[in-house]
Order: sequence, then C-alpha cells, then structure tokens
Amino acid sequence: MGGDSPVGRGRAAFKAGGLLLFIVGALAAMRLTPVLDSLTPEALRRGLDGFGPWGPLLFVLLYAAGVCLFIPGTLLTGLGAALFGPWWGFVYVWCGAMLGASGAFWIGRSLGRDFAAAVIGERLIKYDQALERNGLATVLYLRLIYFPFTAMNFGMGLTRVRFADYLLGTGLGILVGTFVFTFFIGTLEKVWASGAWEELLSGKVLFSLALFVGSFFIPRLVRRIRS
Repeated sequence: MGGDSPVGRGRAAFKAGGLLLFIVGALAAMRLTPVLDSLTPEALRRGLDGFGPWGPLLFVLLYAAGVCLFIPGTLLTGLGAALFGPWWGFVYVWCGAMLGASGAFWIGRSLGRDFAAAVIGERLIKYDQALERNGLATVLYLRLIYFPFTAMNFGMGLTRVRFADYLLGTGLGILVGTFVFTFFIGTLEKVWASGAWEELLSGKVLFSLALFVGSFFIPRLVRRIRS
C-alpha cells in the first residue's frame, strides 16, 4: 500500500498516536513517580559499584534511557560529573548523550515521520527539503545555541534530515557545552568531597567557573557569526 492511500494514512496516524502516547507516558512517569527524587549521586554510586568495571557502561545506558524518557539532561550530566569526575565524567556523559539522542531520533523517525510527511503543507515542504540538503549545518547550529536537547532529538526524527548529518552535528555541537558543564561540576565535587574549601580559590576551580560562565555567551557568539 502506498503512503497516500487510506490504509497508509491510517497506519501513519496509528504510529503517530503511539509516539504521542510514549511522550505523554514518559513525561507522566517522570512527574508523577519518585524517579527523579531517587536520582542522586549517592544512590547511583551504590548501584553502579555492584557492577564493578561495567559500572560506567551501565551509566551510559541509563543516561541514554533518561534522554529518551525526558529526564533533564542537566541532571544527568551533573550526576555523571559527580560520579566520575571532570574528565571521565565528560567521556561517559557525551557517550550517553549521543546514544540517547540517537535513540530518541529513531523513535521519532519510526513512529512520527510518516504522519509528519502526510500532513506537511506546501509552504513547509521547502524547509523539510532544505533540512535534507543542509542537515549537518542546521543541527550543528541548533546544538550550539542550546536548543532544547530532548525536544530536538525527537523533532529532528520527524524531518528529512539524514541520520549521519544529525549524528555528526549533534556530536560536534554538544562537545563544548558537555565538557564545560562536566568540568565545572566535577571540579566542585572534588573540592566538596575533600573538604578542602581553600581549593575554591584555586586556579583550577576559577578556570572551571570562567568556562562555565563563558559557555552562556556561546549562543550569542554563534548567532553573531551566522548573521
């Protein structure tokens, strides 16, 4: 059956309904259950310690699942930095974010793309086609200006952007922001754990603070360069 047939349109609408139910269910689970309250460094550390060297891999998978379930990325990133420090925390957080972004993209692509293509109007189709041609640049730009992470993951799946362009644009676009945030949180966590409060005035802490504050100017700088 063709996508323009009644059966094709019905199948597309059915899958889109499944996507909507998935999103509503994920949001409801996060808001109406104690999942978020249980996501603390202490609780995760106790759970991951039991897996030994596989603990980091489990964290990456949990991060990816959290992205698909609309758990705030800042919370997940902060947990990674607190658990693994500024350097390994960055590696595991970036890997988890990439895996989660890929998963959310394919959920949106598999369940919602057919419906989006069926209802898109003539006035919008040129933008859909432009995304296919210029996907890498578009994704990279939106990531650099801190477009809402999870919403963009699912939303890009509804467009014609190529997965390879989406993946590369995401990987490059979140690199700086992820490093800055994990470096900042991981550095402060080390000071907190050691109790050496005089370290708050150390060069490393001040440098991480400068990076963190400076990261908020990245979107403005990117917009200026683009214009």
